[in-house]
Amino acid sequence: MTASRSAIVKAPRAGRKSPPVEPVADGGALLMGELSELLGYSLKRAQLRVFEDFLHCVAPLQLTPAQFSVLLLLDNNPGRNQTEIATTLGILRPNFVAMLDALESRGLCVRTRSANDRRSHILMLTDKGRATLARAKKLVATKHEARLSELLGPANRAALLSMLATLAREF
Repeated sequence: MTASRSAIVKAPRAGRKSPPVEPVADGGALLMGELSELLGYSLKRAQLRVFEDFLHCVAPLQLTPAQFSVLLLLDNNPGRNQTEIATTLGILRPNFVAMLDALESRGLCVRTRSANDRRSHILMLTDKGRATLARAKKLVATKHEARLSELLGPANRAALLSMLATLAREF
């Protein structure tokens, strides 16, 4: 296949032969059909673009949106346990433990056993974590959020936040 042609290939199901794949000529947009009218699809596409912009803005700090969220919660809730933070952010336990390992290895936070419940760990930002978060907040506010606010306008931004909060609360 040449660089000017592409194909969409699906993996064959077990025991079935692959159907022949017709190459799609470059230069024309694919027809999205009902896909463009599905809220879930549109939200996911928007999320991917917003995350891409976020990652670009905080690239010097090497933070993901999830890591930034964890640092924000730790800053606002020092000494809370890791289950509370993970649950609030909707992060599965194994993923959260791996994320904490990464943040802790970078010196951004520390875990200590809870004095009240030895099975639990409390989380605290380090001085380096607070400094990194301060830099990240400035980059996010002046670049990422500013770009989104400019694109949407203040009224639409507020309306979108309200609608997204409704979806998050009701589903």
